[in-house]
Amino acid sequence: MTPSAPSVWAVLSDKAGDNAQVEAVIERLPWPVARRTLVFKKPFRKGKPPFLASLYHVDKAKSDALVPPWPALVLTIGRRPAMAAMWIRKQSQRRTKIVLFGRPKRDPSEFALIVASAQFSVPAAGNVVETTLPLMRIDARKLAEAEATWAPRLAALPRPLIAVLVGGATRPYAFGAAEARELIDRARGYATGGTLYATTSRRTGQAAVAALRAALPAGAPFWQWGDREANPYLGLLACADGFVVTGDSMSMITEVARLNRPLAIYPLRRSTVAERADRVLPRWIADIPGYVKYRLLPKIGFAAFPRDLTQIHRQLYEDGIAVPAGSPLLHRADRATDEIDRVVAAIVAVASRAT
Repeated sequence: MTPSAPSVWAVLSDKAGDNAQVEAVIERLPWPVARRTLVFKKPFRKGKPPFLASLYHVDKAKSDALVPPWPALVLTIGRRPAMAAMWIRKQSQRRTKIVLFGRPKRDPSEFALIVASAQFSVPAAGNVVETTLPLMRIDARKLAEAEATWAPRLAALPRPLIAVLVGGATRPYAFGAAEARELIDRARGYATGGTLYATTSRRTGQAAVAALRAALPAGAPFWQWGDREANPYLGLLACADGFVVTGDSMSMITEVARLNRPLAIYPLRRSTVAERADRVLPRWIADIPGYVKYRLLPKIGFAAFPRDLTQIHRQLYEDGIAVPAGSPLLHRADRATDEIDRVVAAIVAVASRAT
């Protein structure tokens, strides 16, 4: 590390999609970054702890050590790692600056920089960089290796080969048997004379899995999360002629959008209560006290800045990168805009103020 280079940590978790966004930025930063990967105690691996500047949720024995000297800058993403980043800042007497990817669960002024994609309603501010898509991307080397492995395996399947990439329910979005049947019904129209190849994720419920199996054409390949056979996901990214992706998975949508092949999005339905809450909250949330907004609301299940995945869907439709599932697929020659350089420039500017 050169004398002028700042000390930088990336505080990460086990979420590959989250980590991929930070890693994509690290690759282009002009100085080295030390990674600190955290493992969380069992109650907090899936459950969401109240947001505190604390390590009470961290399994210290299984995590990388967080010890001084404290860094000048921390890059982090997600509620659990961000709590640890806030704790680091507290230990450093607030000298450590935090770059947060995603929506804040505390007062935005607590962060030196917030990098938020269009799904989060984070108000414009001097410390906010908004991107259309999350920043993850496909590793070109891994994609080439997957193509070499999977192209021979998929060669005998009738074309077009349409990959159906299935996520699952995530509050306030639902994905059950009825949605699974409708998804396959819409996807069938893209594979006339060809093949549907469906894959699921860890969030796909058993009722949805059963409905997918029943709705797929006879003989259609199907990979269920946890199957012993190799996961075909990267192989499909490398070889499929088109994609139908459930709208809950920003990571899958983003990775497909960065290819130059047709993409259809199946948006998951929201409850009436959730729709009404999202319409009301933005109008009054700015007027409530900061303690209520950034501490109490998250504790009872409300985000200070609501998430609306359809904002990204709409932007991709407007840009001609995707269509709603059931509409004719678009064939593009270019890819989604790469926004990383703009984010890197903002982080370098923050680092220059931290040293």
